[in-house]
Amino acid sequence: MSKRRRETGAKTSNRTARGALQSHWQQHLKIASDSFKRLLQQPSASLMTIAVIGIALLLPSTLFVSMSNLNALSDSINGASKVTLYLHEEHTEGEALKISEQLLQREDVTTTEYISPAQAAEQFSVYSGLGDVIDALDENPLPGAIIVTPASIDADATQALATELAQLSIVDSMQLDLQWVERLQRFLQLVQRASTGLMLILALAVLFIVGNTIRLAIEGRRAEIVVVKLVGGTNSYVARPFLYAGAYYGLAGSILACILLAILMWAISGPARALLALYDSDFQLRTLGLSSTVFLLLIGTGLGWLGALISVRQHLSNIEP
Repeated sequence: MSKRRRETGAKTSNRTARGALQSHWQQHLKIASDSFKRLLQQPSASLMTIAVIGIALLLPSTLFVSMSNLNALSDSINGASKVTLYLHEEHTEGEALKISEQLLQREDVTTTEYISPAQAAEQFSVYSGLGDVIDALDENPLPGAIIVTPASIDADATQALATELAQLSIVDSMQLDLQWVERLQRFLQLVQRASTGLMLILALAVLFIVGNTIRLAIEGRRAEIVVVKLVGGTNSYVARPFLYAGAYYGLAGSILACILLAILMWAISGPARALLALYDSDFQLRTLGLSSTVFLLLIGTGLGWLGALISVRQHLSNIEP
């Protein structure tokens, strides 16, 4: 008999817990719905707040996309940091091609290209306009060369690779220009640090924007809050509509930022392609991918909720019956 009572009591307790949980979620859904309706009832004020948040989120989003494109572009033009290996005259073309294929098997090498003395003379004639000088000589003075493209644009890694390749027996001399690589790396570091600092500043701006908007909303509903507290409403209960409102502001602002960023990238894609074509580059501008878009939406929603939470904690406690 006691066992049956325990089973009955356990079932009753489970039903009570499920009922309480269901009631809790229904209450949250109702508050979330009411908060959304309140925002729609004030379209002008809501749109202005969303627009300011969207612009504030657009700036760091643009910086993020710009950094992504700069990094991708630097990887695509890393061929400019080529190591040129000038070969001894006594080595045959077959030996040079064999060495070139062996270098291609290295993980720190992307491509290799062998240029014979005849090809070197032809290229010199085309680019220098001094082909008559080469033709006037009894023999071609230009050596064969192997042009090696490093897999990394890191200056130290490229220098180490060039030093190692210069020790090959087939190599007479080596040429490497790292000045542009160092400049590019310093520029990317500067832009990355500036972008990080600006992102943090604009994130604080979103918190202030949402916090001030929620503060005004609290003041506008002061009488209602007093009544709710008189009938036993807690601060956490009173805060829920404002927290949902902050999350809505952040979510809507991040959606607007995504839309504005897409329009901006579409507007500059044509001129950017034309500019890159002048440098014989087929690089395509990158936009926010799916994961980055979802991350931006989560960040915007989280900042809106956090700004509302800060404002609620500062001002709700000052309102007492």
